[in-house]
Amino acid sequence: MNTTQARRVRDLVYETFAREGRAPSIAELARTTDSSVEDIRSVLHSLADDHALVMNGDGDAVRMAHPFTSAPMAFVVTPSDGHDDRRWWGGCAWDSFGISAALHLEVRVDTACPQCGAHISFRTGPDTPPPSDLAVRFPRPAREWWDDVVATCTMIRMFCDRSHAEQWTEANAPGSGYIADARSVWRLAGPWYGDRLHPDFQPHSREHNQGLLDDCGLTGPFWRLP
Repeated sequence: MNTTQARRVRDLVYETFAREGRAPSIAELARTTDSSVEDIRSVLHSLADDHALVMNGDGDAVRMAHPFTSAPMAFVVTPSDGHDDRRWWGGCAWDSFGISAALHLEVRVDTACPQCGAHISFRTGPDTPPPSDLAVRFPRPAREWWDDVVATCTMIRMFCDRSHAEQWTEANAPGSGYIADARSVWRLAGPWYGDRLHPDFQPHSREHNQGLLDDCGLTGPFWRLP
């Protein structure tokens, strides 16, 4: 694979998500890079193999480029500035904070508590933590995240508080998952995603990311990366 072309395709995917809240199509990427559709499809699948992005089930479109997702999920992220009309789907609680971190932007996050259905809406940003009572439940340990990353993201949900997360877990998945306070997840999102749109971005090493988890107090076997 041409690494220069792969990097350009990867950057175009992220730029389109950031600017328009959507993923570019394979045909669009081919036109922009003066490449064939077949070449772009091959590049995208290679990037997916490296966990640089995620393809949809049919392999013919970009599904996710963390922290962005091309399909509606449980979170809506919008700029706090009323003059900025961009909108993004947040793949999960963590990715919603990640969008703010990647864009270096104050945003509003809207979702619903899975336990009681209450509307959760708050402002957050690189320097603005979420409300202290919110909780985030991770469905599976870190070593399993990429076994089905879309399913993993779908179930990293935000709850009104820890008690609601515990009640939901007891009723739906007893003995599984991990409940973190939302501010720990917000602190993690900054360094994890904050450089994702930088021109000189380089993928983080496993050791680097493990250190980020440790720094946020997310330690122990559940948080051991593969």
